[in-house]
Amino acid sequence: MGRPPDPNARYRVKLHISQGYRYASTQPPYIDEKTGECKYRHIHWGSVDENKKFHPGHNFYLASPEERASLIFPDDWDISEAEKLTGLRKPGKPVADDESQDRLYGDIWLLEQIAEKIGLRHDLEVVFDGNCEIVDDILTLAMYPYITKYTYNRVARWQRIVKAPSSRELTPVAITRLTQSIKERHRIEFLNLRAKRLGKKELCAVDSTTRSAYGSSLANIRWGKNKDHLPLPQTTEVVVYTLSQHMPIYYQTFPGNIPDSRTIDIISTDLDHAGFKDLVLVTDRGYETLHNLEKMIERGKAMVMCTKVGQRDVAQVIREIGPFDTRPDELKIDSEVKIYYKQYDIDYFIENSGKKTKSADRLKLNLYFDSMRRGAQLIELDIAMEFQKEMLEDLVRKKSTVDIAIVKKECKYYNIVYDEETNTIQSFEPNPKKVEKIRQFSGFFAIMTHKLDFDPMKTLDTYSLRDEQEKCFQQMKDQMGADRQRNWSEEGKKGTLFILFVSLILGSYIRHVWKSTELHDKFSSSLEILDEMRSIRYIEHTNRAKKITPFVGAQIDICNAFGLEIPKGCEPTYVSRQKLKRRRGRPPKKKVEKDL
Repeated sequence: MGRPPDPNARYRVKLHISQGYRYASTQPPYIDEKTGECKYRHIHWGSVDENKKFHPGHNFYLASPEERASLIFPDDWDISEAEKLTGLRKPGKPVADDESQDRLYGDIWLLEQIAEKIGLRHDLEVVFDGNCEIVDDILTLAMYPYITKYTYNRVARWQRIVKAPSSRELTPVAITRLTQSIKERHRIEFLNLRAKRLGKKELCAVDSTTRSAYGSSLANIRWGKNKDHLPLPQTTEVVVYTLSQHMPIYYQTFPGNIPDSRTIDIISTDLDHAGFKDLVLVTDRGYETLHNLEKMIERGKAMVMCTKVGQRDVAQVIREIGPFDTRPDELKIDSEVKIYYKQYDIDYFIENSGKKTKSADRLKLNLYFDSMRRGAQLIELDIAMEFQKEMLEDLVRKKSTVDIAIVKKECKYYNIVYDEETNTIQSFEPNPKKVEKIRQFSGFFAIMTHKLDFDPMKTLDTYSLRDEQEKCFQQMKDQMGADRQRNWSEEGKKGTLFILFVSLILGSYIRHVWKSTELHDKFSSSLEILDEMRSIRYIEHTNRAKKITPFVGAQIDICNAFGLEIPKGCEPTYVSRQKLKRRRGRPPKKKVEKDL
């Protein structure tokens, strides 16, 4: 009778020596799909030195706490390094090292406390199955570019002088393995958890920016129209930004040559899948098309959409207004903003996928007229026409052979007559329809709303809030140094975007608190807040207590503005602990010492 199989055999860790390297390895069985035979493969969890001390590797770091706990190590092995990574410590609590160190900690402490306050750390721990080490790595990589603006090549060196959340050395190899381990399911689950923190009818701005890329190995890299005017390939990065909680809640990447109007359908579907059910989307003119409007009506989505004046319904209303001298008579004026406005109800019917007619729910056109804007646009039109006229006169006089397609594009306000054989311009005259259309529509702009009861000025105020999202993109490209992409694999791209999104959440919250509190008068930017906190240090000695240096001056104001509690022992006040013998009568007040 054979020996009964060991049910724990797949979890027993053994020494595996390969090419002179000593690995801690398990050998789980698997079935070969071609032969049907049962075979065994090695999984290396780390290395083992000659003293039988186990040093965790990347597989051990990326494993869940349950998977780590299932491993059975030999009794004579030293697994003290693995016991430090149990993932059972309190979130946000600094990790104590065995060596004496004195490192910078104030800015890291502030970002860690913010991650706790807004639920960021909690959501990450849920997504990564309680693996605190992966969460610490992600938070470290999210904080690093915001604090330093350097590339990830310097993270390991930075960790030597800063008390970062991650206790392991994040070398370029470790960072690559971490980013490639972040999958699409992590993104969706994380977005779903962030969605649960939103309220009803949340105003959310939708916009995109282009990010230049080095190399050409990514599938989404296309030339497109680079917003930074750089001769580099690019991708289009979309961010949905909540205008009430002042932080990004969704992200997605698209090829660099795809227009914004082609992405809104995918974004809307993805938002529903991620758990964002009751949002009011605020979009600019780049997303406005007839297809997108009807999709929003079919799905019953609330929206605030800036609309081109050439759009059918808008153009019809402007033409019905007719010619005027200084302003349209039927529009009212807002005395504070100094803009004329009027709201129109639009009856809009579509045929849905079930061949049934569906009407729009409170679809309204808000038409605005700015006399200053009209004057500037008419001046620009006259200047452009004069410049094009001089160019065409010069070409006619010199009888130059030209590329007609380019000339027509450059001189779009003129009808050009040319010789097809010699490609020389014979004559030209203004295009009356095009010029009249520009003159008629100048000074007007329009915003459409659906499923909302906003008056025209509230609609304009709501749309103006999009400026906060533009500042978010500016912060990403400038303060976080994320204007370039340095990814060479699709897996690394996904993971790096996930970490950048976490960094954007932290940065956006800091920026909002800075703008909305007295910190705006004390600091010129949100980065100065981190600079002010940086001098706080974390001191740790071997087998001795760990200490954080005192909080003083503006550091106290920063904690008060963010609503954070200063660590015990670092406060500017001290309450005496003297124990007095109880006497009759009223007990004395506590002695308090304050820093002046």
